[in-house]
This record gives sequence, C-alpha cells and structure tokens, in this order.
Amino acid sequence: MSDQLPPARPHLRFTEDGRRMREVLTYSRRGSRLGIKQQQAWDTWAERLVIGEEAVDAPGFTLQGCFDEPRPLVIEIGCGVGEATAPLAAARTAYNVVGFEVWHPGVADTIGRLGDLGVTNARICSVDAVWAMEHLVAPGELAELWTFFPDPWPKKRHHKRRLVTPEFAALVSARLRPGGVWRLATDWAEYAEQMAEVLDAEPGLDGGVVQRWEERPVTRFERRGIAEGRAPVDFAYTRI
Repeated sequence: MSDQLPPARPHLRFTEDGRRMREVLTYSRRGSRLGIKQQQAWDTWAERLVIGEEAVDAPGFTLQGCFDEPRPLVIEIGCGVGEATAPLAAARTAYNVVGFEVWHPGVADTIGRLGDLGVTNARICSVDAVWAMEHLVAPGELAELWTFFPDPWPKKRHHKRRLVTPEFAALVSARLRPGGVWRLATDWAEYAEQMAEVLDAEPGLDGGVVQRWEERPVTRFERRGIAEGRAPVDFAYTRI
C-alpha cells in the first residue's frame, strides 16, 4: 500500500497501490482568474468567510467549528456569484449557512456580497459538495439544503454527472433532520422530470413541485433562462 494518505477531497483519491482514481463529478472547474473587484473582495473577506480546501483534512474538523457559535445548519450547493446566497443568509441569522462553490471568481463575488451585507453566519467552501454531505454532515444535522439551478448536463452522455440521483437523494434524506427541507429549482424541463422521478421515489422525503419560493431572489442566471424560453420549476421536499 502507498504511504501517501488520500486527502479528504474527491478526484484526489488513490488506489491501494498508489494510483490516482478517476471519479465522476457533478461539476467542472472553470477559470480561476479574478477581476480587480473580485480580488479586493477576496483580500478583504476570504480569511473570515472562506473554508480552505485543506482545512477539511485536519483532524477533528467540523463545519460548525467554522462559526462563532453552533446553530442549525443550512447548506447551499452551487452558490454561483452569491446573488441568492447572501440575502438568504442575511435573513437567517438563527442559522449557520455553508455554501459550496468550486468556481473561484464566483466564490470571490459571493464573499464580497456577504461582506457588503455584514453577514457573519455564512461560510463558502470549494470542496466537492457530495463528498462534504457524506463526510462533513452528521445524520439528522441538516436543517435545509438548497440546490438552485444545478448544472443540467444536458447531453445524454453527461447525465451521470447530474447532482440529483437516487444515491444522492438517499444521502440527503439521511442528513436532513425530521422536518428539514430540500429546496430545488431548475429551468431545464427534462431535468425537472428526472428530479421529480428521483425524489418522489425516495421514501424518506415527501413533497413535489411548489410555487416559486418567494424568499429566493431572482438571479441573472434565472432571468437569462426565462429570456431564452426556459420556465423555472421549484421543488420542496421535507424529511419525513
């Protein structure tokens, strides 16, 4: 067996004989160059609001340990540029909000928005969210999960990379506390059909299509989809 310990992050895992393992991920990392405003936001807020990728490998690491005090936990997968994350977190001071986003400029934009609003109960992390849900969230710990407009991976050969799968639905069901809510939105009709099929089949969850969550801000991404003729569909599923 290799003496090299596998980091607690995906796509950096190793076989017993030390070879790198290729994994199917639900995202692809894009460019990392920051603009002037993004760099200023990073320099100002990253130390306070960003959970470093290496931090999750530390013995005894917990998400709650990244906050000033423990509170019910909310996770958002795919913050984008934080247009929804920042105002939603600002309105939920009784919760600790952790956003997962792998796009570096998006992380910089998000922490800039959080900083501008004076948000202290939110942190952003760039490790794989599926891995984090499995390894960093205890069963029954999660109060809410938000997955707004996850990558639809529209090409059929890429459907295996979609976030909403039976395996992930079972994981979410196990991590949500009783009465906890998973809120989703997509503007890809075929993905909405898959979401409904998968989530309706998960015995630990109850819910379906709902009216648009009024508290969720309309983002530039959502407006663009509407302009291109795609109608957003909202879901809410509650842990039984």
